[in-house]
Amino acid sequence: MKRTKEQVRISMKFQICLLSLLFAAGMLQAQDIPLSMEIMADMPTSEAFRQRKTVRDFRDEPLAFEELGGLLWAANGYNRPEENKRTAPSARNAQEIDIYVFTEEGVYIYMPKKHMLTQIVKGDYRRIISEQKHFAVAPVSLVLVANYENMKNFDEESKVFYSTMDCGYVSENIYLYCAASSRLGTVACGGINRDDIAKIIHLKNGKVLLAHPIGVVDERANNNRELQNPVKTKQQVTPMLNQKR
Repeated sequence: MKRTKEQVRISMKFQICLLSLLFAAGMLQAQDIPLSMEIMADMPTSEAFRQRKTVRDFRDEPLAFEELGGLLWAANGYNRPEENKRTAPSARNAQEIDIYVFTEEGVYIYMPKKHMLTQIVKGDYRRIISEQKHFAVAPVSLVLVANYENMKNFDEESKVFYSTMDCGYVSENIYLYCAASSRLGTVACGGINRDDIAKIIHLKNGKVLLAHPIGVVDERANNNRELQNPVKTKQQVTPMLNQKR
């Protein structure tokens, strides 16, 4: 069921009040944010595949805590903690893909075992990720980073190959969760400022791989974009290929 903008804001206010009480009680560090385990997506898998698409137009609307928690768990959380296994596979179970969350308030790293965010730095660094305008609009951007500290038994070539492959699994999980949510959208972006991002997150041994801006889909703008850039049919593409030959 879709929620209104006001319902999302009320949910966020409730979560903020709860966090404030926990901080006051000394149960949390100020930079730690526990996430909801509520999965805000109950669409059948087959329908999620049908709805999966790239979205670059977002509304000026925040994500609910439940949505962010569900999204991060689906992306690369622990679905079999007793076996130390996660929602996305990784070579030799290295679990080298870290997710950094860029928001207006700061930059966080997702801690999947505790299902929480830990703040890396305060401030809005979303525009640093890329010059592409959707990063400035989307309330949240997820940056996928290979942590080579978890790949000490891999040679250098294998680190690059397998971490890139494993990043793709996490990226597709993000796409499918957004599709299943019926209101969120995303796009996988490789044209990002890797060196700048690495400095912000204090990356010492690893590689910044991919970024996903996440937001509530602006249906009107997205539909207009699709009309302006229609997908070419096989009949349209075939003559172009023949010309190139």
